[in-house]
Amino acid sequence: MGAENAAAHLAPGGCFVVEVIVPQLRHVPPGQVGRVFRLDPDHVGIETFDDLVGQIASSHHWIEVGGQLVRHSAPYRYVWPSELDLMARIAGLRLRERWAGWDRAPFTSDSAKQVALFEKVP
Repeated sequence: MGAENAAAHLAPGGCFVVEVIVPQLRHVPPGQVGRVFRLDPDHVGIETFDDLVGQIASSHHWIEVGGQLVRHSAPYRYVWPSELDLMARIAGLRLRERWAGWDRAPFTSDSAKQVALFEKVP
């Protein structure tokens, strides 16, 4: 998140907003390492959980471009909402609000992403 960098640029009371996914591990069948999250005629998306201890996942995409199938994969490290809050707190920020999306829908245990608003502690 770069919470320390964000906090360094904020005056007391200033805010920082971040959008991140919430890992969907509950949707991975037992004994499997991944799940299909998009299945369209021109786009297939598969998320794999490569290292549960290190919180490393990969997003794999096969997209039709000009009649050819193009593959793109990218690893990423996911964070749980509580870990995001801890990183922010260490940097001198506090959670002000959290939503399930930019429409400010309530954040629940079923939310696939979070939009978190952090405030620099005065």
